[in-house]
Amino acid sequence: MRVVIQRVNEAQVKIADNVVGQITKGLLLLVGIKEGDDLAVVQKAAAKVVKMRIFADENGKTNLAIKDIGGQILSVSQFTLLADTKKGNRPSFIQAMRPPKSKELWEAFNQELASAGLHVETGEFGADMKVSLENDGPFTIVLDL
Repeated sequence: MRVVIQRVNEAQVKIADNVVGQITKGLLLLVGIKEGDDLAVVQKAAAKVVKMRIFADENGKTNLAIKDIGGQILSVSQFTLLADTKKGNRPSFIQAMRPPKSKELWEAFNQELASAGLHVETGEFGADMKVSLENDGPFTIVLDL
C-alpha cells in the first residue's frame, strides 16, 4: 500500500464539474492499494495516518497529529501510485490490485479513519476526477507499507 500524504489548507475533488469531496485544513491522501495488501495493512496505514505528527504546535514544531488540530481528510484512490517505471517509457501497473478487491480495501481504509473520529471526504473510486489543493508548507510524505 502506498499513501501520498499532503498537508493542505484546503482540497477538493470534482467529477464532471460537480464537487464530490471537499475539506478545509487537514490531509489530502492519495491511496494506492497493491497486490498482496489486506485488511491488516489497511488498518496499519490508517493508524499511522491518524497518529502522524505533521502539524505545527504553538512553537512551530511538527508535534501535532490531525486530530489535535481538528483537521479533515480527503481520500482519493489512485492506482497510478504503484506504477513501475524501471523498463521502457510506458509505466506498468501490474503491482496495483484490481477491483473490486482494491475498492473494498480503500473503503475499509476510509472507514478506519472515520472510526478514529476523523471527518473523511472521498473521491469516487475509478472515476475521472479533478483534484485541486492548496498544499500547506508544502509538506508531503510518502507512506509505503
